[in-house]
Amino acid sequence: MATGTPVHMLDGYKVLDFTRAVAGPTASLMLAEMGAEVIKVEPAPDGDPTRGVPVMKDGRSGYFVQHNRGKKSICVDVRQPEGLAMIKDLLPHVDVLVENFSPGVMARLGLDYETVKAINPAIIMCSISAFGQSGPLSREPGYDTLGAAYAGIASMGGEADGPPYVPQAAIGDVSTGAHGALAICAALLYRGRTGRGQHLDISLLDTYFHYHEASVQMYSLSGGEINPFRAGSHSFYLAPVGIFKGKQKYMLIMCPFDYQWVTLCEAMGQPELAKDPRFVTNADRVKNLAPLVEIIETWIRSMPSDDAALEAMRAHRVPVAPVLTVAEAVAHPHLRQRGTVRRVHDRILGDFDLPGFALRFSDVPRPLELEAPLLGEHNEEILTKWLAYSPNRVKELTQKGIIRSGSR
Repeated sequence: MATGTPVHMLDGYKVLDFTRAVAGPTASLMLAEMGAEVIKVEPAPDGDPTRGVPVMKDGRSGYFVQHNRGKKSICVDVRQPEGLAMIKDLLPHVDVLVENFSPGVMARLGLDYETVKAINPAIIMCSISAFGQSGPLSREPGYDTLGAAYAGIASMGGEADGPPYVPQAAIGDVSTGAHGALAICAALLYRGRTGRGQHLDISLLDTYFHYHEASVQMYSLSGGEINPFRAGSHSFYLAPVGIFKGKQKYMLIMCPFDYQWVTLCEAMGQPELAKDPRFVTNADRVKNLAPLVEIIETWIRSMPSDDAALEAMRAHRVPVAPVLTVAEAVAHPHLRQRGTVRRVHDRILGDFDLPGFALRFSDVPRPLELEAPLLGEHNEEILTKWLAYSPNRVKELTQKGIIRSGSR
């Protein structure tokens, strides 16, 4: 449906967004960041549950704002016949429908893919779920960390003799949303060549399993003789690759290849270590990890400061980075200069920092200025402009509770 001269990659495309929480909203947020017009369908009467979790200022949720900038909001009771009819009337006007309910919910609402396709054969319907639309786990409730548990990812985090752990970040949810956005863009390209829409099945578990860069093939190719395990702050199969403690801070050093180990030895002023029989090959270094870590950490602590140790390694092109806190990362000049950390404005929250858009386009060098909607803020705009409803009809639907609006 995109026409005219675009102002961004997806300018002119229209998206009907039934998502909530993080994974689904990430997919539609990425589409909005690329210029698509995203209509967020929120359930009446209260809208997306994340509008209240957590509230940061004057009843406005920073969580909701982060994941829903650039979207328009209509608040509809789809379980009522008039609300469902309204959504069905909107379907011919959109290119994409995104939802992240548990499998079966859209069918119970009367908006399964076959129904949607019958109304708009060219539509791209993207269903994002924890475990997929099919399979033994498909009907189980799911969240980010549950996917990490089933994928074998959680088992790889933590000390070897301790419990597994998961990071305090929505890595799986955000990655699944990004996979969904990629699939949508590919499906739009495919539709441009064939004229056909399709149903996309994007799973958190499938996405998480991708993160095994070596463990799965190592286990399979060895016939099970290599059984990957969590190894705390260090890799179980590469060395030195892990987190090392300095005087005041931690730093991550990655020297998995022999030539990188040589440069680290030179940076430490101990080139003879590269020929030490305990450390010549990666296999040697993994076998003798404990003394290797002790040697490196002893050198770091012998330096005037942790920054001095970091600079010595950087001077030799050793892959190294300080382990920054959230506060330190937000203030880092590189993240600031690139817009990785972005200062945004919200009409209620004011100015504050958010993660920026990770994609960069030479034709659109500046990110779009986006704002999260108030609840049902665009009810009248969408219904009058898209469906030619009269103001009186909109008022009537509001009085019946079919559509709602709010100030947050």
